[in-house]
Amino acid sequence: MSDEEPQTRVPSRWAAAFQVLICCGQIPTQTSIAALLMVIGVTPELNGQVTLRFFAALTLLDTVVVIALMRLFLTDGGESPKRVFFGPRERAHGPYNLERETGLGIIFTPIVLVGALGVVALLKVFIPVLHNVPVSPFESYFDTPLRALAFTVVAMVAGGVREELQRGFLLHRFDQRLGGMKAGLAIYSIVFGVAHYTQGWDVAIATGLLGLFWGYLYMKRRSVVASMVSHAGFNGTQVLQQMVVKILIR
Repeated sequence: MSDEEPQTRVPSRWAAAFQVLICCGQIPTQTSIAALLMVIGVTPELNGQVTLRFFAALTLLDTVVVIALMRLFLTDGGESPKRVFFGPRERAHGPYNLERETGLGIIFTPIVLVGALGVVALLKVFIPVLHNVPVSPFESYFDTPLRALAFTVVAMVAGGVREELQRGFLLHRFDQRLGGMKAGLAIYSIVFGVAHYTQGWDVAIATGLLGLFWGYLYMKRRSVVASMVSHAGFNGTQVLQQMVVKILIR
């Protein structure tokens, strides 16, 4: 049976750009959700820091909203979200295999972890001014095991699920109407890195490079599975690492 999508309507360039803007990150979905949470009385800050409750609610709600929007945009044009995010059954490098994609993600997890830590370490040595945030803004979430666990779940869902589905969707739209996947990968990797500036510019650069790698993985595999597993594993390991460091320095 053919895996082609009949009657697919590719959006216009302006429609594709609008969809990319809506689904790309903090504006407008997170801004709108944050405003709604404050209206219903969810406290955003305590002692100058974003509360874990607010952060978790904002992140998880944004995940649901963004995934729903991407699904709506794809199905409205007659496209299959399953095909866009997980690839066709038959691909250039062989039939789709979930176990293989998952295995690749697991293999890449320690590689991206070491790579990111290496980039941050090199930047601290050679361009120390970029290390402008000495303490992670998320450190206060690790004061108890339960809060650390809650943050880990949120970080893995937001990173491994939402951000990789976003990346796949945006690269797909760039490929269709906005100058190709390579242009989309370059632009979104910069945006992805800059979005993490609150953790320091050294971390932002390392994160941008991670986004570049995960996007390239999607381009080559035409599936988000490997990048989802790798990203979720990276985020979970990062939290565990910071917890261990905090315990050791007490």
